Amino acid sequence: MMNNNNTYPIHPKMTRTYVGCDSHKDSHTFVFLNCFHEVLGKITIGSAPSEFDNFIKQAKRYLQTGTTFAFGFEDVSAYGRAFVKYLTDKGYLVKHVDASKVATERGQVLHKTDQYDAECCARILINQFDNLPNANPQDKYWILQTLVTRRNAITKINVMVKNSLHKEIAENYPHYKKFFCRLTTNSALAFYEAFPSPHHLEDVTVEQLALLLKSASKQSSTTKAAFILETIKKDEVKQAEFQEMRDFTTLSLIRQLKNNLAELSAIDNEIEKMLQHFNYPLATIKGVDTLTAAKLIAEIGDINRFKNAKALAKYSGVAPVTYASGMTSLQMANARGNRNLNEIFFRLALTSVMKLGSKGALINPIFYDYYHKKISEGKQKNQALKCVQRRLVNIVFNVMKHQRPYINPEIGYAPQETNA
Repeated sequence: MMNNNNTYPIHPKMTRTYVGCDSHKDSHTFVFLNCFHEVLGKITIGSAPSEFDNFIKQAKRYLQTGTTFAFGFEDVSAYGRAFVKYLTDKGYLVKHVDASKVATERGQVLHKTDQYDAECCARILINQFDNLPNANPQDKYWILQTLVTRRNAITKINVMVKNSLHKEIAENYPHYKKFFCRLTTNSALAFYEAFPSPHHLEDVTVEQLALLLKSASKQSSTTKAAFILETIKKDEVKQAEFQEMRDFTTLSLIRQLKNNLAELSAIDNEIEKMLQHFNYPLATIKGVDTLTAAKLIAEIGDINRFKNAKALAKYSGVAPVTYASGMTSLQMANARGNRNLNEIFFRLALTSVMKLGSKGALINPIFYDYYHKKISEGKQKNQALKCVQRRLVNIVFNVMKHQRPYINPEIGYAPQETNA
């Protein structure tokens, strides 16, 4: 249909000038495209907020007549966050372009540059405009994401520290795994801190060791103390050369581990306080604890960025992708999307189909039955688990969207056996 001037209506893509951004610690590089992917110009500025106003003045030179700016940022939570917040506060439309999409658009190039990355970001902005979530850098989401990121970093360090500590202790105490249920218990850390190697126990009595364990765990156990001393005596581990240096390494690892555990506890307290600023009752879902809820909110952000649960599933990589050729059409697992969010949904799905305790009570009977139903229909276990993930996306989306607690199915009945 033509308008009164006998001209064809303008396509929505032609109403925007598209701007892709590649953000770094010290600079932001912008590339301007029209809807036909033609490069209109580029601007590189520093990262200081004092340069933002001047950028807008320069950018208007590339604004096409009758269009408005649409910005695409790959980084909306780190180096690009301050600029995204500035633009949204000014009323500009800003979209979040996932890094995996930029990498795919970039492909294999001989010379990777900031300008080319920004151009790829702008191309995706044009091609997938309606499917990209709006960037909404609210401070509370950013702070929660920072806390979760910090916690994840310390947790990874702790894994390395514990692995190193296991190695050091095994050299001195071959049967150390029989002493304590976990290496990070208070009694275990107190014991190895006091006795990093067996020769420190030469004059220690059962009563003295039991008193040490009691001071650490509030429980006196002469039986455990006697068992530890007897096992060490049977192992006959001799004092090694440079034992003092080896003990120093063990004690250093213990100090680092204790400090990390204290930091994790402090961060968990801050996360719990921060969650009070969100009306997202995700912890009402069985299997979702405070930390999982925080991780979901940190990765999803403002739920209003997504039109529906399908959009959230696609963003998290839970929704399958279709590969079709001729008469063949296959649905394959989606390797793109937010991998951190995908892992959260995967672990949550695993928890939802598990049995609880020695009596086999179910954490979530509905998901348990749904999982085994899919297996009985011929799906592989990973495919059935993917179906559970997809349902969990629906639940999480609706809990966040409507800000209402989730009503869990009743638990406690015996699981139905299946031949699948």
